[in-house]
Amino acid sequence: MQIDRERAKSAFWAYVNGFDVQKDMIRLKVEHTFRVSQLCEEIADSLGLSKEDRDLAWLIGLLHDLGRFEQQRRYGTFNDALSIDHARYGAELLFGEAESAVSIRDFVEEDSEDGLIRTAVFYHSAYRIPENLDHRTAMFCNILRDADKIDILKVNVEFPLEEIYNVSTEVLYGEQVSPQVMESFFEGHAVLRSLKKTAVDHVVGHISLVFELVYPKSIEIVKKQGYLEKLLHFPSKNPLTRQQFAQIREKMK
Repeated sequence: MQIDRERAKSAFWAYVNGFDVQKDMIRLKVEHTFRVSQLCEEIADSLGLSKEDRDLAWLIGLLHDLGRFEQQRRYGTFNDALSIDHARYGAELLFGEAESAVSIRDFVEEDSEDGLIRTAVFYHSAYRIPENLDHRTAMFCNILRDADKIDILKVNVEFPLEEIYNVSTEVLYGEQVSPQVMESFFEGHAVLRSLKKTAVDHVVGHISLVFELVYPKSIEIVKKQGYLEKLLHFPSKNPLTRQQFAQIREKMK
């Protein structure tokens, strides 16, 4: 499938400009989107994929968070539990299953990869992808999921956590990690969203995403960027929480 990147970027901006792009939370997602699309291409390249497939990986990255913009406008949050499943909603917007000013045809003329694109967008934030996906679809899902996880680490370091989690500085740096989240983390897998009760639980949950990275290139990028190390040294003012993070750093060695 041939992908015209300039057409796709123009379609992205045509949609996003319908929102307040000067608002920090919207700007955050615009910048995140372009970094994820670049990371998708980088991971695809490390797998030796063709130019067409590298373009497809890039496009999926560009499309993956379209549901976030309407989520922020309607609910004022990126917390899916308090609003909508942004990944599912993004897929519905693109493929005409929800009322929308955007369509997959705005981004790419051919429809030969529609099923794969929809699946990758739909499942990009799911705890696990379905086991019955064909190899090619699962690969693109994992490329996107790895890229998204990598950039989430950056966002959690470079953007104020108080704004991401809608809490005060006092609360954020005074809370403890919930026992269930600590237990889940030490099992060596991503922490379920339903277990997170405090803002600092989300910090630990994002650290745990590293356990789920599929591709060697993804792990290489995380180590090179250094954001994981910064999250591991979360500067809590709570002595008990500092002890918890010391244990978490030991686990990650």
